[in-house]
Parts: sequence; structure tokens; C-alpha cells
Amino acid sequence: MTVMNFSIPRTIIYGEGSLAKLADLKGTKAAVVTGGSSMKKLGFLDQAVAILKKGGIESIVIDGVEPNPSVDTVWRGAKAMLEFQPDWIVAIGGGSALDAAKVMWCFYEHPHLTFEDIIPVGAMPPLRNKARFVAIPSTSGTASEITAFSVITDTANHIKYPIVAADMVPDIAILDPVLPTAMPPHVTANTGMDVMCHAVEAVASIAATSFTDPYAVEAIRLVLENLDTAYLKPNDKTARYNMHNASALAGMAFTNASLGLVHSLAHKIGGEFGVTHGLANAILLPYIIDFNRKFTKKYDYVEHVLGVRDLAQAIRDLNARLEIPRTFKDCDEVDFSEAKFQKVLGRMSERALADPCTLTNPGKPCVADVKALYTAAYYGNA
Repeated sequence: MTVMNFSIPRTIIYGEGSLAKLADLKGTKAAVVTGGSSMKKLGFLDQAVAILKKGGIESIVIDGVEPNPSVDTVWRGAKAMLEFQPDWIVAIGGGSALDAAKVMWCFYEHPHLTFEDIIPVGAMPPLRNKARFVAIPSTSGTASEITAFSVITDTANHIKYPIVAADMVPDIAILDPVLPTAMPPHVTANTGMDVMCHAVEAVASIAATSFTDPYAVEAIRLVLENLDTAYLKPNDKTARYNMHNASALAGMAFTNASLGLVHSLAHKIGGEFGVTHGLANAILLPYIIDFNRKFTKKYDYVEHVLGVRDLAQAIRDLNARLEIPRTFKDCDEVDFSEAKFQKVLGRMSERALADPCTLTNPGKPCVADVKALYTAAYYGNA
């Protein structure tokens, strides 16, 4: 029997007002990493810095992380850290800010490395030589606060790279459901479906175990029962609390069981077109569940436990209620021109098959399978 690991953050602090626990950190300097301007506008960034100051910790802010964080942004942040020498890295914001901060952390501790050095799974050297890591998500979606994953974009070559290293699991995750109440409805929808995708792919993964399945199934249940409410009633505290917890639970499952073809295809179509990751996952997920049913009975297991008749159809119905398009050609977030889609389909399919997430997908998909899935998700045919 294969020997396996199960890793989660050492400390998970959750519930309304948990952001205040930043004051309990023991240290002298913190680099606070965030995205565009939402955390600043909403007051959460200033609140975090003030709480750190209350605890005796001096801070710098590294902001401007893009929705698809780039290699250049990672190096910019690492350079700022090298100059400031923090003993804590505090990432606050959406999954992009958390993902970028993780890899900044790596290059802060190991400035001699290149980005190419850490692309292979498990290639990153040990962290925590200079700093420890706190993750505070503002969206209920990526679960980067829980996981050993980061997704960084090579903007020159239009490729998103999933970086996987056990040491990137944060030391502390703070899940304060007050932060995601400020998310616009479409962000709530896209990030919420990212949670669903993490949980469903973790269940179907060939690396799933009795340690990971309970977290994944509970996350699916929470999404089915709460995402509609969070979307329609953004200030509903119960729905926000449940979705924030669902994101973390799904993260516990997939950081240990890994993912599958949905993420492989989403990474590559995101790199080519710039479509939001959660939206790409939501569109792809039902098509890939239908494809994977030939190779796994795990969807039947989920349906039995949760009393769902057809998981793929339940997700299609949920997407419709969240106003998520059924196909990429119907998506107006970015320009999904048919000409460009056909032009990049071949290389996109090859790159998706080579994505690390494909390794734990049920069955043994080939390039032709991936092309067929992209085509189905673009045009809407089965």
C-alpha cells in the first residue's frame, strides 16, 4: 500500500472578527501582500496593518498583485522582502494575492533560484528559514490559505503554471467571513464555483483517500446549500460563513488529493484568453464530470451521500442560477473569438494534458480527449 501524507495549516482561526488574531503574532516585521485596491478601499488592509502594529510588528505593504499574478510581480515582491527582511509574510485578499505571496516567500528565502527551478512538482527547497506565513482570504474560492498550490502566469508565453510544494502550506489561516461580504455577486459566483470544482475534483482524484473524501463531500454540500444565498444576499452572515468554511474544507481535500482535468484545462485556457479561473472551472466542470464517469464511481458516491440525482446536472442548474454561461462562446468576460479558439486549440490541448493536475484525473486521457472537451465546452455540444 502506498505511503501518503496529509497536510493542512498548523493553525486555522475562523469566525467573525478573527482578523484581530493578527495581534497575537510573535515577531518584529511583516510584509503584507495584497492585490489591487479592494482591500484598501474596504479598510481591511489598514485594519490588518493597525492590528499588526498593536502587536508590536512593523509592516510594509506590497500591493498591485494582478488577478493572474505574473512572474514579474513575484520578483518585485521578493525584492521588497529582501530589502525589508520580514519575519512574517501576511497575504490578505483574493487567491491571486495569496498565490503570489507564496512564491515571493520562496524567492525571498532562496533568491538564487529561477522561476523555472520551482516549476517541477516538489522542486521548491525548504521554507521558514527567514519567515513564516499567514494567509487571510477575502474570497471564498481558491483555498490558497490552506493549500500547497500557487498558480503563476508566464505572461510572455501565455502559460499558467501550477506550483506545488508542501512547504507552501501556510502556518496560519485566518478565515474571517466579514471580508467576503464585500465581494460583488459575479465574484461570489465565480469563486464559489471554484470551491465546488476543488471539492468535486478532489473526490474523483485517483489520489483521494478516506482522509480527503469527508472534507470534499462536506464542501460540496455546503456549496449546494449556501452559494445561491451568498450570491443573492451578500450580507447573509450564515451563508458567507458556510461558504468561507467550504472553501477551506475543499482546500484541505485537494491539497492532499490533488485535482484533475478541469484545472488542467482551466489553467491553459486562462493563460491563452485571460478568463477568470473560477469562471473557467464552472463552465468546464459539468462536461468533465460526464467524461470522467467512464472511469470512476466516485460521483455516484457523492450523489448517494448527498441525495443528488445527477451531480453534473445539479452543477449546470446552479451555474444557470448564478448567471454563469454554459459555454465559452457565450462568455463575454473576455474575447472568446472562434478564430482564436481554433488557432490555439491544438497547443492548448497539449499543454493541458501535460499539466500536473492531469496526473490524478481518473482514466488515461489523451490529447484527442482534451481537444474534444475544450470543443464541447466552447460550442456546448456533448
